[in-house]
Amino acid sequence: MKRIPLVLLPLILVCFYSCDISDDEPNFHFTTLSVVSADLPDSFELDSTYTIEVTYLRPDSCTFFEGFDVAQTEETERVVAVIGSVITDSDTACAEQAEEVTAGFRFRVNFTGEYTFRFYTGLDSEGSGEYIEYTVPVTARVTN
Repeated sequence: MKRIPLVLLPLILVCFYSCDISDDEPNFHFTTLSVVSADLPDSFELDSTYTIEVTYLRPDSCTFFEGFDVAQTEETERVVAVIGSVITDSDTACAEQAEEVTAGFRFRVNFTGEYTFRFYTGLDSEGSGEYIEYTVPVTARVTN
């Protein structure tokens, strides 16, 4: 019975000392990417779900798409930002070539009237956010 703990002890020690935890600096950070355009339908149908395609600018090879931040500012108003992560590891060489990339998110229409979408495009010369704005009317669901 005493042999089992003695056999496991070296294994446990190797596990604890094989990881280098002295480098506790983060090797990435999150950033907001600039939206170039969005593809929305001419109208929404109430209680339907749509995929909204968004084209954004990926500034270099060290920046990766992480997802969307969709904030509801009013009942039928949404502010949409594309979130990316930037690798800051000094061993990684980043190619400074901008490319347009498309990704989508699903959106469910729950209210009548019009939906306004404001897509973040970046900062202006005064440091204020700039947006592309789309307005989409909602039609009643057709049932047979």
